[in-house]
Amino acid sequence: MTQPQGVDPIAEARRLWSDHGWGEAATGMAAVTSLMRAQAIVLRRVEGALRPLGISFARYEVLMLLQFSSHGSLPMSLLGQRLQVHQTSVTNAVDRLERAAYVQRQPHPSDRRATIIAITAAGREVADKATEVLNRDVFHAPGLSPRRAQELIELLGDLRRDAGDF
Repeated sequence: MTQPQGVDPIAEARRLWSDHGWGEAATGMAAVTSLMRAQAIVLRRVEGALRPLGISFARYEVLMLLQFSSHGSLPMSLLGQRLQVHQTSVTNAVDRLERAAYVQRQPHPSDRRATIIAITAAGREVADKATEVLNRDVFHAPGLSPRRAQELIELLGDLRRDAGDF
């Protein structure tokens, strides 16, 4: 990892954007670039916290959806919808979780084309440990004050709503 430079490279890029005649897009470029950089920073923190448990954040999200479901199971297609990811990504995560014995595939009781994914006792255990670690090491202190974190949630909610995310 590189050392901090003292000058914000995104602020410098914004200045250069304006200097090259793209001033009307400079703020948007800086906002998008800042968001992408912040996402990388947060993902690095989350993945670092989960690495000792042998799961990724994507797999953690699958486990938590199953953990929160009323029966500890959901159809595979519903996992993709709720996670808002392509079905291939869900299949990959479920394959890895199944190899680790954290989930089981089961036939759907009324639809032969569908598969039910159920969390196992080992999956519940690792989900609980992961939640404890994430709450302690990431979510409790996300790098923003509670007020600023709430502002960020609202700002990103506007962006997501405008994009049709919900």
